[in-house]
Order: sequence, then structure tokens, then C-alpha cells
Amino acid sequence: MEQAKSALKTVQTTVTNSIKDFIGADKGNKNNEQNSSATKDESTSSETYETTDASKSSGSRPRQLSIRDIPMLENVQEFKKIFNRHLHFTVAKDRDIATSQDYYTAVAYTVRDHLIGRWIRTNQHHFENDEKRVYYFSLEFHMGRALSNCLINLGIEDAVNEALSQMGLNLEELEELEPDAALGNGGLGRLAACFLDSMATLGFAGYGYGLRYDYGIFAQKIQDGYQIEYPDSWLKFGTPWEIGRPEHLIPINFYGKVIDDENGKKKWIDTEIIHAMPYDAPTPGYNNNIVNTLRLWSAKARGEFNFQFFNAGDYIRAVAEESLAENITRVLYPNDNFDEGKILRLKQEYFLVSASLQDIIRRFKNSKIFSNKNKKIDFTYFPEKTAIQLNDTHPALTVAELMRLLIDEENLEWNQAFDITKKVIAFTNHTLLPEALERWPIDMFKKLLPRHFQIITDINSHHLDLVRKKWPDDEERVKRMSIIGGEKQVVNMGYLSVVGSHVVNGVAQLHSNLLKSTIFKDFYELNPEKFQNKTNGITPRRWLLTCNPDLSELISSKIGDDWITDLRELSKLRNYIDNEQFIHDLQQVKLENKKRLVKVLENDFKIKVNPNTMFDIQVKRIHEYKRQLLNCLHVITLYNRIKDNPNIDIVPRTVIFSGKSAPGYPTAKLIIKLICNVARTVSDDPAVGERLKVIFLENYRVSLAEKIVPAVDLSEQISLAGLEASGTGNMKMMLNGALTIGTYDGANIEIDEEVGRDNIFIFGVKYLNDCPIQSNLPVYLLVVGSMGLVRVLNLLWKQFRRRRMRKLEGVELDQEEETDDNGSDFTDAVLNLFLLAWFIVGQFWTWSVFMPNFEFGLENPNNYCHRNVYIFTLIHIGFVYVMFLATIFFLIALTCCARFPHLIIKTPR
Repeated sequence: MEQAKSALKTVQTTVTNSIKDFIGADKGNKNNEQNSSATKDESTSSETYETTDASKSSGSRPRQLSIRDIPMLENVQEFKKIFNRHLHFTVAKDRDIATSQDYYTAVAYTVRDHLIGRWIRTNQHHFENDEKRVYYFSLEFHMGRALSNCLINLGIEDAVNEALSQMGLNLEELEELEPDAALGNGGLGRLAACFLDSMATLGFAGYGYGLRYDYGIFAQKIQDGYQIEYPDSWLKFGTPWEIGRPEHLIPINFYGKVIDDENGKKKWIDTEIIHAMPYDAPTPGYNNNIVNTLRLWSAKARGEFNFQFFNAGDYIRAVAEESLAENITRVLYPNDNFDEGKILRLKQEYFLVSASLQDIIRRFKNSKIFSNKNKKIDFTYFPEKTAIQLNDTHPALTVAELMRLLIDEENLEWNQAFDITKKVIAFTNHTLLPEALERWPIDMFKKLLPRHFQIITDINSHHLDLVRKKWPDDEERVKRMSIIGGEKQVVNMGYLSVVGSHVVNGVAQLHSNLLKSTIFKDFYELNPEKFQNKTNGITPRRWLLTCNPDLSELISSKIGDDWITDLRELSKLRNYIDNEQFIHDLQQVKLENKKRLVKVLENDFKIKVNPNTMFDIQVKRIHEYKRQLLNCLHVITLYNRIKDNPNIDIVPRTVIFSGKSAPGYPTAKLIIKLICNVARTVSDDPAVGERLKVIFLENYRVSLAEKIVPAVDLSEQISLAGLEASGTGNMKMMLNGALTIGTYDGANIEIDEEVGRDNIFIFGVKYLNDCPIQSNLPVYLLVVGSMGLVRVLNLLWKQFRRRRMRKLEGVELDQEEETDDNGSDFTDAVLNLFLLAWFIVGQFWTWSVFMPNFEFGLENPNNYCHRNVYIFTLIHIGFVYVMFLATIFFLIALTCCARFPHLIIKTPR
């Protein structure tokens, strides 16, 4: 079990370093943890607060807030009292008619009461200490269920469980009634959720900004092996975990035109206005009484209902404006295979950043630093009090919108506004895939956001002036680095994010290096100090403490509870490597988790599985580069082996797939269909039995992942090398004691470096871009070139031998014969020299790998796709060298020995 223990250290979440980095917008600011401001209107309580000794000084981050005078759930009776109050006065039912959903709602409101006081006090602390705020912009927040997370972070799970038990209710059953907040699709949104948890736990004044989708991504159903998408009605029963803030309704503008007013300033007029309605959700830190905020925006029509149309009987037009407006936050990632879908996607992205930035500026103006009515609003303080992190390119319009607000609304000069913008914004890139690097057609962009196109044009002009200044004679580079243009005439959002940020990070060391050498190579050469790495992380509170309580209890019984907020503490488990009882307990925990998953499979999916088989699991978004197809082909191979040899000795294996395909991605949908067909074929074959079982679980989500992750034996992380930016599923499964098989890619590399090659199974190319496009090309060069060398040596030998024999016989070559020979020799020489050049190129290619980059021992050569190819190449070179040296030595020997007749080759008679 050494691999499991070693792996635990690797998955220490890196959010601390990430957050410290991106809040340090001003390079001259020596205090990168300077705190920011809050608004008075969010500090609605007049209660005083106090911090612990560790955070009494102004501007320090509170590790824990005092909650003096805030009502506590001190005991079971107190919880039961508040629970019954909510059942009666919030749900308006009694125990005789209440449903399970009603009980869940009452529990949720009871726990929320426990959060509210801490939430208010946290906002008070942020305001009074004038702290620097960290704002995380993301189109996705894959939050999962809130109840279980709140119970763990508040430390009241045992009390709630006992109270419900006394009332004849089951906490786990009630938790299952909470729908997942359908606000994300995959790792991007889950990372954002983990960041919020970690910021609150670390005491940062952190805010998340996203969209409140009515139906989220979609609910996946598998029918006849095909993915069918249905609306995910996560708001069907409402949610107790949000509070609407209609007092902060914000207008968002689209379309219109730009004119110059009487003062020569640009003015955006005749716009279509849609309102952004904020909903706040509390995000508690672990055991520190800090509760930060996730603010989600919902689209509302400016005029919700048209009485004139309704009274005229035109009922559709009466609500058309409302319906069209609310489409913006209807679903996550609408299909953009057609123009209407593209426009809706762009609307979503601008809606998010405009509402969020207007909210941030409002909060900045209301901060304590300007509480004196005679104090003028000064935006030079803005970078000191504000840090904005862009989660991928979706919120890239933050750059243009912040410029618009500073120039058009706050009357700042262009250069000052751009300087502030760059100091405030930081950008995280998550992928190298072309389809994820957003590029919007110029015509569509200009029509929807005319003022922003002007601003981006100005930014681009300023940026290209800097490029020309550094490379005055390189217009090709200027074209490559332009934000606007290209063959398809687009606005490149990735380039805009880089130009408008003070720092750009990748999410794993390899990914960050590839950013600098591929898609952002020119930008790295322009500003190398701007690029850095921040490997993704996960929160151990949800992905170990909450989802795997048995393992958490076992760990805490040996090393204490400090690991919950500092995973470096897990290294203490090394002391138990040889402890047989601990190893046995660890194995039992894994078996119990597998049995728990087996029960879920049987109850929810009507699938029976043997928990004593190896659980081989790949659960993630379905995509070609993630290579579920490769895993499926391996399953087919195992099946064929069993069919060919029914007595084969094979480890019984249950292979579980789960994940969603994008609605407009037909190839990924066909991969799901193939997996389902293979699963049916394997399951229907009695000859296979329990030795192989294949399952595809529909509707993968956070709550399902929490049941799967603790039960994994073998974690499949087999993405095409170079395309998986980081991955966090690998960390979650490793943290729960799974072994990983995968490619040398993303965070797998850093896990490999931490745990050692004996404890992770790496296959395939080590460095994709160093591998020749045709893996056998160096061999072709050497083989063909060595044949040329042989021909050269053979030609020299033939000439020497013929002339020597003619000389011994006293025969002179006539002129014609010599001319013919010279012509033939010249042709051979040209061909041979060409082939010899190939040989030299092949040698250079091979030895440049070996010296100094090649890992001695012929293990995983950096530049070759297969170890045997490299070994063959080395052996071949050695053989040619020996033959070359032998021939040269023989020719020299013949020349030197010409004086000795007994050494001369005699002419046969």
C-alpha cells in the first residue's frame, strides 16, 4: 500500500499558492495578501465582531472568526427545536402530512440558520478590515450537494445525525433528496468549487461569480445505447441554499451603436437591455466560522409582461421578450454548431462579466476607505483592493468590459484604465484544444458588442506597437500575435486574455511549458515574466473527509486531524508502511467502500456486481482525447482472450465508465454507444461470468462521483499525452487509495515524480511534441544511409582492387574504358554521397537524444515512440561503425603492405 500513502501527499491542493499569486496584481505591492473591501449593504447586522489573536491586526486574513453572541446548535435538542420550527413555519406542515422532501427542506433551513450569522459576521470583518477581495469568474461552478458539505465544514454532522435519528429520520436518505446544482460540466467547474472551499478555509475574502442556469448542463439518459439529453430541473423544488438580491439588479446592454457626444467621448446608445438578478449562496470554510459568497446571475427581461399583446389575444408575443431574455441563463453551453447558438454563448459570457464587474465596482465605491463623504472615489486604489481571476477564456471579455466601465462610466484616461485593468486581472488557461480557445467572428461580435469591438481594436493596436518595437522587421509575427484578424477574421479571446492580464498560468507543469512553446509562444517571448505554473488541486474536505468517512477516521486515528487542512500531514502515514494491522484496516475500508458502491449500482441502476472483483474505473467527460475508446478496445481485447481460452487465468475485473458527451459532438456519442454495446455483449455471454463486466453509468455528476471515487481500485487516466491540461480526477482517486494507470500527461507527471514509477503505471509517449511524427523515421534515415555508406566503401574497395590487379599484370587502361568507368563512378558517387548524408542526419538525430537527454538504461527515451525502436537504432549504428572501421583498417593495411609480395593478392590463373 506504499503507492496509496505516497500518492496522498501529491494531491495536496495548490490553491494556497495560486490564490496568493493572483491576488498580488501590483508587482510593486510587497504584501500579496493585503485584504480588500466589502459593501456596507451586505453587512446588514449591527452586531460587533472580533477576530482571534492570529488575525486582530487590520488587513490580516482571519484563520478563524469569533462567533460570540451568535446562536449555536449546541446540542441535539436545540437542533430538533429549530427543525420543528422550520417544518411548521417555513414548510407549513406537520409530521402527519410532511413528505421526505419537506423533511429535507426543514433540515436545510435549519443548517442554513447556522450559516447566516457567520455569513454576516464574515462580511462585517471584510468591510471593517478593508480587505483585498479575490473574485473568481467562471462560467461553471460544479458545486454538488450543499447539505453534506455544510455539515462537515460546520462540524455539526454528528449532532444533526443523532437528532434526526431520534425523530425517526435518516440523514443519508434526506441528503439523497438534494439535487446537484447543475452549474457545471466537468473539471473546470469542479475546480472552481474547490477553489471556493479552499479560499474560505484559508480565510481569504473570496467571491465566486457565475450564472444561475435554470437547467444547467443536461440530465443524461441512455436509451438503446444512445445518449439522450433532458432538462435537469435542479430548481424544481426551489433551493434553500440561495438568497435573491433584487436590490442589486443590474442592467446589461447588447447591440445598439456607438456615437461621439458633444465632448468627443464615446457613447453606447440604442441598446437592448436585459437585467441581471443576483442570487447569493453561502460557501463555508472548514471549522473557522468564515462563510464566503458565491454570487450567481439570472437573466430577467426589462419588461416581463406586455399587457397590450395579452389583451389582444397575442399570448405568445406577450411573453416573448421575457422568454428571449431568460434564454441567456437557461442552459450551460448551448449548442453552438449554428449562428444562433454562437450568439447565445457570447451573450452568456458578456452577461456574466458585465454584471460581475458592475457589482465589483459598486462594492469598491462603498468600501470603508471611501466611507468619509468628503473622500473622492479614487480608482488608483482599485488594484490594491481587487483581484480578478479568469477561469479559462469564457470570461475573457472582462478585459474589454472593465476598460469600458473605467473609460466611459468612470471617466478615466485610456492608458490609466489599461494599466489598472492589467494589474487587476489574472488568467488561467485550461486547455490546448483549438475548439476550446474561443474565436468569435468579427461581424457577429461588432453587431452584438460594438463598443467592446472598438476597445479591443485599441488594445490590439497598443499591443502590436509593442510587438513591432521589439521585432521591427517581423510582420509575420505581428500578424500571428494580433488579437483581431486571421484567415477567418475573428476576435481571439485567448490572446485578449493574455494581453489584458498581469499573469498567465497553466494548470500543470507540462501544460504550462506547452503553453509557452505552442499556442502562446510569441506572447511568452514578448513577456516571459508573465507566464507561470499553478498545478490544479482538490479540496480534501469533500473528496476525502465527506465522501470517504471510514478512511478519514482511520487516518485520523493514526495521525490526528490536522491533515484535513494540511495534506502534508499525510506523510506521517509512512510510519505505518509495515504495520500489518493498519494495512489490513486499509484493505477493509476499501472493501466496504466497494460494497457501498455495489449497493448503489443495484438500487439505482439495477446492476449486480461482485465487490471482490477489481474495480477498473474511468469517469469523466466523454471526448476523443480522453480516450474512452482506447479503454473500450482494451475491454474487447480482454473479452476475446477469455473467449479464445476459457481457462485463462485472469483477474476478475469490473470496468465502469461514466460521463457526458457534448450534445453537438457526434463522435463522443458514438463512443458511448460502442461502450454500451460492448457492455451488453459481455454481460450476455455466460462464458465470461464474473471475470469481466462492463458498465456505463448514466448522468455522471458530483454526487455520483462521491460514491464512485472511494471504491476505485484502478484509476484510468489515459488521455492523449499533451492534451490533458491537468486533471483532478486522478488526484481524487489517488487520495482515496486507488492506483493509477495513465499517460505521461497533466498532473500524472507530478504524481509520478512524487510516488515513484513503482507506484503508478505510466505508458505511451513521455513527451508528445519531442516524438517524431513518423516514429520510425530515424531508423529509415540510418538504414538507408548505412546502405549508402556500404556502397561507398564497396566502391573504394573495388577501385583499389582493380587498379592493383591491373598494375600487377602490367595492363594499362585505355582512355575509353577509363572514361566509361569515371562516368559510372561519378553517378555512383553522387548517389552514395546522398545516402551518406541521410546516414549523418540519422546519427545526429539519435545521438542528440542520447546526449544528454536520454535516460540511461534505455528506460522511456524522450524522443522516441517506442523503446524497441531506439534500441534497434543504437544497435544498428554500432554495427555500421564496426563495419566502417574494419573496412578502413583493411584498406590501410593493404596500402601499407604493398611492398611485401607475399601479402599481395595473387591473380588467379
